[in-house]
Amino acid sequence: MLHLKRLVLTGLCMSVLFIVLLGRLAWLQLMPGQHGNAPVHGMMHRDSWKRMAVVQRQRNLILDTGRGDFVDRYGTPITGETYETVALFPVQPQARGKEAELSKLAKALGVELKELIARWDAMTEPDFWRQAKNSAPYRLTEKQSKEIVALQTNGVRVLPYRNRYLDSFDAKHIIGFTSQHPEWLMRAHPNDLKAGKRTLTEQVGGSGLEKSLDSFLHGVGETSVSYFIDGRNSPLHGLDLRMHGPKNSYYPLKAVTTIDLDLQNELEAYADASGLKEGAIVVLDAGNADIVAMVSRPKLPDRFQSADGSEWINHALKAVEPGSIYKLVTAAAALENGVVRKGEIFHCDGEYGKYGLSCWKHGGHGDLTLEEGLAQSCNIVFATLAERLRAEQLDRTAAALGVKERIGWHNEKSQGMLSAAFRLLQEEEKGRLFAGDLNMVDGGIMAQSGIGQRDVRVTPLQAANLIVTLLHGGEVLEPRLVSEIDYADGGRMIEFSSRRDRDLGGARIHPSTARKLLQGMESVVEHGTASSIKGGRWKVAGKTGTAETAKNGVQLNHQWFAGYGPVESPKYAIAVLASNRAVGSRHLATQLFGGAMNIAARHLEKPSGGLR
Repeated sequence: MLHLKRLVLTGLCMSVLFIVLLGRLAWLQLMPGQHGNAPVHGMMHRDSWKRMAVVQRQRNLILDTGRGDFVDRYGTPITGETYETVALFPVQPQARGKEAELSKLAKALGVELKELIARWDAMTEPDFWRQAKNSAPYRLTEKQSKEIVALQTNGVRVLPYRNRYLDSFDAKHIIGFTSQHPEWLMRAHPNDLKAGKRTLTEQVGGSGLEKSLDSFLHGVGETSVSYFIDGRNSPLHGLDLRMHGPKNSYYPLKAVTTIDLDLQNELEAYADASGLKEGAIVVLDAGNADIVAMVSRPKLPDRFQSADGSEWINHALKAVEPGSIYKLVTAAAALENGVVRKGEIFHCDGEYGKYGLSCWKHGGHGDLTLEEGLAQSCNIVFATLAERLRAEQLDRTAAALGVKERIGWHNEKSQGMLSAAFRLLQEEEKGRLFAGDLNMVDGGIMAQSGIGQRDVRVTPLQAANLIVTLLHGGEVLEPRLVSEIDYADGGRMIEFSSRRDRDLGGARIHPSTARKLLQGMESVVEHGTASSIKGGRWKVAGKTGTAETAKNGVQLNHQWFAGYGPVESPKYAIAVLASNRAVGSRHLATQLFGGAMNIAARHLEKPSGGLR
């Protein structure tokens, strides 16, 4: 009986003790406490306990944002690579290990032990080891990786890191960049934020295709790793690392661009070596107007300094004065509207006689036909033709040739996953002929506009596509930069079909007009203003242009060239703009066009090259 009473009493005491412990735990977790986290009699305040629990959960690193990647037309990666790097977690110094082991770690990372310790001590959050502040996580060799893994140092782990922008080539305006933009996310995706599908801290597209395809590329979640430590920053042995990430075999997506990455990189290097400081080179597939390469300078910087967006301008999509390449439009309008007679002879003595216009050649060109006027880029011929036209005739021809509106691939009505406002090239600017009412256009405006001056504006993309339009007998195509977006398993999510005969309100020039302009462009290279580039790998044709402009009160020139090659069987149409060049300087655009065509021809001869 006494034995039974003792058992009951012992059980009752244990039950009371258990209830007290549960109550204490609930009180610590749920009851409000004093502010601050200073120790009181060897214990932390209750709210500090809760904060330490939160800190424990936050000791993680993002290994992969889950964002979709870009490849070129042959499947070569433009973004996205995975390599091994070192992650450091802010554990207490006494928990890291022996000094000898830390010395080996420092040696493996190529730094002094003092620097390793100083940087580790300064950490408040987990981070990757970086050679310099703001640089990408350190790329380990296979040997370094094995050495560091063998050390088994607390708070140090070798992890796979998904690097978005490859170090092997420069950043590209066509791809753009990503950045944190919580204000835009709150405005554009409030429902996704509320549902937890997106977070305010995620990287979103800031320009280029990163921006236009952001809704497709952002993915379904991050992959992160947690390193478990207690409230005193000591490792919790037995838990170590835990990976967190989405389990969806369809993601991340892959955007297949029309870019030929090898050609793009070669042209970028060539542009830099040739001294192109500001401007663009656009290469289109002559068969379907796909964008094969698009170079913009100045380069896209690694870190932006200005807040106005000027540093990430894609000059291939910016409309500026076109100068004499616009004479192709004026010639087309003259032929379409019958204001020039077959075999008509024009006389140029160097002066137009009104509006302050003169020819670029002192003393003039003498007598010449329309084709010769195009070959010699005679201002007198085209000012004369422009004044014979009515404003609406020149305007209608410009529209029919696709140099007034944005010409890049876009969606005109909602269908499937695409909205009516969707554009692959969101930054593309419109072209322009007249700034005001057509009824207010006088002879002076017509003469100056006919030679590509005054209010006329064209983008390099529009200029290159103008050449494609002429090669297709007046049929306007719609340049695309992405052909499809695929799921991770290889299935196709969406296709951006190549578009021909773009709807321009029924306007279209006659094939015979296009043929005459192509013949004129052959003469430009054969014995005209671009004869310096004759004799390259291909026989080429095109049109030079020099437009007067000003910057900060200084008179400058935009130098242009737009053409195609080879003449016998065109493969590429190329437009080059060398912006804000000193008046009287060598015509860099013509030189760049010739060099770009030689690079394209050589590239096409490679076993892996060519249009596929």
